[in-house]
Amino acid sequence: MRLLAIADLHLAGAINREALDALPPHPDDWLIVAGDVAERIDMVADALALLADRFAKVIWVPGNHELWSRPSSDEPVGAARYEALVDRARALGVVTPEDPFPLWPGPLPHGVGRLAVAPMFLLYDYSFRPDDVPLDAVVEWAEETHNVCSDEILLSPAPFESRIAWCHDRLARTERRLRAEIPAGTRTVLVNHWPLRRDLVRIPRVPRFTPWCGTVRTEDWHARFDAYAVVTGHLHTRRTDMRGDTRFEEVSLGYPRQWDHARGIAPYLRTIVG
Repeated sequence: MRLLAIADLHLAGAINREALDALPPHPDDWLIVAGDVAERIDMVADALALLADRFAKVIWVPGNHELWSRPSSDEPVGAARYEALVDRARALGVVTPEDPFPLWPGPLPHGVGRLAVAPMFLLYDYSFRPDDVPLDAVVEWAEETHNVCSDEILLSPAPFESRIAWCHDRLARTERRLRAEIPAGTRTVLVNHWPLRRDLVRIPRVPRFTPWCGTVRTEDWHARFDAYAVVTGHLHTRRTDMRGDTRFEEVSLGYPRQWDHARGIAPYLRTIVG
């Protein structure tokens, strides 16, 4: 029994959809899906249904692509869209950031007595930007190198006044839950689409994309909430980093050009525990 993870399946691409269809069953394993499954709610739900049928448990958090909405679409926007996604996932038995944090029932790492998996939806607040770039100039600064995130057009924060306000609301809600619901003496696997630390954002091809990559307010969450591992996506830069005794796992699959189709998706499932 293993706890596996992947992110950024990006199923708008036919190659990625075909590879997901070909993923073999893992009936004993749990799977973390750390956001950016697809842009349409039905496609996200279909993918989660497939994964729920092939894994013992699926734990999902949204990325920015799940939250995108277009004027021509009849799908909900903003927070209502997130709630609709949560409802569809729950109907499939998938664990969401709004559900109780499940305790891992499988083999535990050496020295870990109990392990809780904590899916989170935290967004970003543009604080991953250089100190000399003011907040009100951050989009203009990124635009100089064509690094502006499509969220500026497609990710509505409604009914919040801004994505920053939504992010700070999510941070407050999530921090309260982590403090209240993680049993004493329990280590965690923290799961979020966006990185929790600025020093782990290394994207040389789009160096000014960083403002859309997280918030400095989570810099120490791995220590505060005794994380055995932190699982994220978003960057499309698969890697493992250590901060203290916490593993930080970026587990993106990515767009079709960013992975080896001949291998299929299974080798890209990162083992977190097991």
